[in-house]
Amino acid sequence: MMGPMSEHETPSGPDATTSAFTVIALRELDDVAPASGFEDTMEARFARAALGCRRIGISLQRIFPGAQQPFAHRHADDEEIYVAVAGSGRARIDDELVELPWTALRVSPTAVRSFEAGEDGLELLAFGSHTEGDGEVLDAPAAG
Repeated sequence: MMGPMSEHETPSGPDATTSAFTVIALRELDDVAPASGFEDTMEARFARAALGCRRIGISLQRIFPGAQQPFAHRHADDEEIYVAVAGSGRARIDDELVELPWTALRVSPTAVRSFEAGEDGLELLAFGSHTEGDGEVLDAPAAG
């Protein structure tokens, strides 16, 4: 088994990154939620920089049992896909609630999104294009 990060030789050319591929262990990345004051409701591990990505991003987010994300957000240009990989819960997209058991959810850039966990918590992978400064953090909507 590989350690938290492994890099390999790189091809050359205008779209080449620092390596042909990079492998990381998502759960071993730093949890950045405490730095934002969210340690009571969630964990958030962002892998874009660790993977050496320039145009895409991925994060592993865990919302604690019965908790709601303490914020919502939207983008100007970046579309995202969320995959619920463990637990249960739902997403609020604008004013609609979507149940998330092992579900892939595409969210258009300008739709406001937030998540809440069921009794067993909710673990999400979030994928999307990356445009620096594109996201807007908003107040969390009322639960439920």
